Amino acid sequence: MIKILYVEDEASLAKIVKESLQSRSFEIVHLSDGQHVLETFKEFKPDICLFDVMLPIKDGFTLGKEVRSVDPKVPIIFITAKNQTTDVIEGFQSGGNDYIKKPFSLEELIVRINNLYQLSTSDQMSKHTGDTVKIGKYIFSPNKSELIMDSEIKRLSYRETQLLTLLTIEKNQVVNRKHILDTLWGDDNFFNSRNLDVYITKLRQYLKQDPNVEIITLKAVGYRLIDGR
Repeated sequence: MIKILYVEDEASLAKIVKESLQSRSFEIVHLSDGQHVLETFKEFKPDICLFDVMLPIKDGFTLGKEVRSVDPKVPIIFITAKNQTTDVIEGFQSGGNDYIKKPFSLEELIVRINNLYQLSTSDQMSKHTGDTVKIGKYIFSPNKSELIMDSEIKRLSYRETQLLTLLTIEKNQVVNRKHILDTLWGDDNFFNSRNLDVYITKLRQYLKQDPNVEIITLKAVGYRLIDGR
């Protein structure tokens, strides 16, 4: 589940956006001004920040700079009624990854959120592949496509490695099913969805020797890799 920190002072717009995103299985925290954004960011740990530019107390560009000072990687989308080139440039200089102008369609906003999240996670995956990761009593080596327990080595396929990497990046957190399908297959159609089910079943078989490790299905939402050690 993608977590979004949304800061917007226009109450009617905020209500529509928040409810629409929640209906699409996003987890969202909304604030109406810039006063407590940094504290909320540190506590909530969002995957995406969605900041209106014109805000009471602190404007969106200031918030972008503050967030960047504590997290240089989290994607930030600025929302604004301004359309001058200088404003767009200032948005990117303030740490923004994307910029959407009012009025906007919710479908466009959702596409932008998903694209940024996918790029962010893909970048994490590429950096993650050189490491070994402990999963309970197992050692997972994405670079070698190996899952090791004691002296037993299980060779993983390319797709199994990709899927387990995604789950380990967000270990003990929910990974959205659509995000997995879009990241690994590029499409969430029926055929790819059934393929995902097969690979999840395979990974469960590989991990079953450790009772503290489990891949939990959250129906219509996604999966959580539990490491209870």
